[in-house]
Amino acid sequence: MEKTNVPELFGSLVFNDREMKKRLSADVYTSLKKTIDENARLEENVADAVAEEMKNWAIENGATHFTHWFQPLTGVTAEKHDSFIEPTNDGGVVMEFSGKELIKGEPDASSFPSGGLRATFEARGYTAWDPTSYAFIKDHTLCIPTAFCSYSGDALDKKTPLLRSMQAINRQAKRILKLFGTEANYVRTSVGPEQEYFLVDKEVFSKRPDLKYTGRTLFGAMPPKGQEMDDHYFGVIKPRVTEFMEDLNQELWKLGILAKTEHNEVAPAQHELAPIYSTTNIATDSNQLTMEIMKKVASRHGMECLLHEKPFAGVNGSGKHNNWSISTDTGINLLSPGKTPYENAQFLLFLAAVIQAVDDYQDLLRLSVATAGNDHRLGANEAPPAIISIFLGDELTAILNAIRDDKPYEGTENVVMKLGVHSLPRFSRDTTDRNRTSPFAFTGNKFEFRSLGSSNSIACCNIMLNAAVAESLRQYADILEKSDDFEADLHALIKKVITDHQRILFDGNGYGEEWIKEATEVRGLSNLRTTADAMPHLLDKKNMDMLMAHKVFTETELHSRCEIMLENYVKTVNIEGLTMVDMVRKNYLPAIERYLYRLAETTNLMRQVSSNVKCNYEVSTMERLSELTDHILDAVKALENVLARFKEIDDIFESSAFVRDEMLPSMDVLRKYVDEAEMLTSQRDWPFPSYGQLLFSVN
Repeated sequence: MEKTNVPELFGSLVFNDREMKKRLSADVYTSLKKTIDENARLEENVADAVAEEMKNWAIENGATHFTHWFQPLTGVTAEKHDSFIEPTNDGGVVMEFSGKELIKGEPDASSFPSGGLRATFEARGYTAWDPTSYAFIKDHTLCIPTAFCSYSGDALDKKTPLLRSMQAINRQAKRILKLFGTEANYVRTSVGPEQEYFLVDKEVFSKRPDLKYTGRTLFGAMPPKGQEMDDHYFGVIKPRVTEFMEDLNQELWKLGILAKTEHNEVAPAQHELAPIYSTTNIATDSNQLTMEIMKKVASRHGMECLLHEKPFAGVNGSGKHNNWSISTDTGINLLSPGKTPYENAQFLLFLAAVIQAVDDYQDLLRLSVATAGNDHRLGANEAPPAIISIFLGDELTAILNAIRDDKPYEGTENVVMKLGVHSLPRFSRDTTDRNRTSPFAFTGNKFEFRSLGSSNSIACCNIMLNAAVAESLRQYADILEKSDDFEADLHALIKKVITDHQRILFDGNGYGEEWIKEATEVRGLSNLRTTADAMPHLLDKKNMDMLMAHKVFTETELHSRCEIMLENYVKTVNIEGLTMVDMVRKNYLPAIERYLYRLAETTNLMRQVSSNVKCNYEVSTMERLSELTDHILDAVKALENVLARFKEIDDIFESSAFVRDEMLPSMDVLRKYVDEAEMLTSQRDWPFPSYGQLLFSVN
């Protein structure tokens, strides 16, 4: 690959601040920046000027079309392309793009998930430009990041609630900062989502219907070697994967995506890409693009990129660690302790807000990462359990305990922690070990939410996290704004929060059975193991009240999202069940029968040669495979019956419970028998590539 001037390449396909400053007049640029930074109204003449220069820039970079690029509730992105051409009277065309076209689009909304917000005949929907996220060029098309809503104004996407949640936390955080005398025009959350993925050979992938239809292997016996030697993690990257990563980096850098770290992950064929932090809505856009481009680049290199949370049973699943922090426009990280007493106290109050938010709304955080795929991943192989808890590390835990108990902190200073008077000892970034079993871990100046699945949009979990923390801050501001003795009331407030929400803090092994028992029976934490368990809690009164109070969702939007997410869950598993039946009926049973026939033929021939030949291998294998064939037939009939019963259920809550309690267990039984049969059937007769062929296909 040719050497690349990365600084020149970076953002070359993005209409970023550098391009806007160069191309727009000073007045237009200033007005647009005010819209971006302060949510000021965008004037029509400013939109026209921006559209003209955006079009000129796009055409110079090879674009012929534009699209409003949005994120509907399908979990992927959507786009409708229009060319810049407009006819002229002499039979030619000119290239035009107006402010009106920039600001508003009108895609058909009828076929996107709406959860009852829209009827099929109510097709009209609108996309609205999000000026806080830069436009970019992809495949010769100018892509304009937008929000998506219905004709009645209901949000039909993931971006709109995300932007609302960012506004909510901005409002409440500024109230708190004002009390500390901290200057800030705005407060924004930022995210760095680590993206895990698998790479398998495209030719091998193409021979697995389950991977093509569902994204995961529904059958497959483990090969002799998996990840038990720990030799793949951070190992030397294979040449073919290196070429993919180099190509991927260049494509991402062109789009201004801050791809930073790449390495082999734990499982064979598994890898990770981590970006530098960016503002949450921009990070969300960038991550959606990253997943799309990963697949495109992998295909160019003769590979398939798997983003499913659990494409292979028995080895690591793929997550997307959501590294979340909160900062001011002046560069102050509000989750960094600082050096002065008031900075220490301010840090502890924001830390308390996160602790309370995670405890009060643990169900919202759990359901924000709930999908059929992620249900398979959570709880093993370095994925956190379904129970939400917070890991703080030894030093910070000791500090909070000292505050709670009004005892001296026996660290670098032996003082009673009276906030705003005595200094919190400087808290360095790496004072404690990591806890990979923790769903929500403090890692120095940010929290790492580890429960998110690899294929999910990061919008969902950040919506809930932003809103929940905003609610904690609102409560604190309501108390402290009325205080006559700020320092005393601040100390009392932090002490109360630490005491009341102690149950959510846990630094131990999240996989242990003793933790599950302690968490649920002693601490009273939720253990929402599946999507069917978690998603209905979106409609709990406390959750709806909070999300509506901060104007993140309306009541109808909440009901629609609950229905959409449960529909996605049941449809996903139903497709998996149908795929299993199809593979067993058309491929696995005939393959086993062919092998049994060959074994029987061989046995007869051998006994014709000599009556002393025992044929132990042939006979014992035939006997067990014959038994397994009967078991497989019974299991596939049972699954077919379950699938038929599923069709008769109309209520989405009933159908999701049915999937959890009936369909998934039936699928597990069928898989168990087929996987055993794979171990007894010759490779020549087995119809699909094995786990070994898939996991070790890229050299």
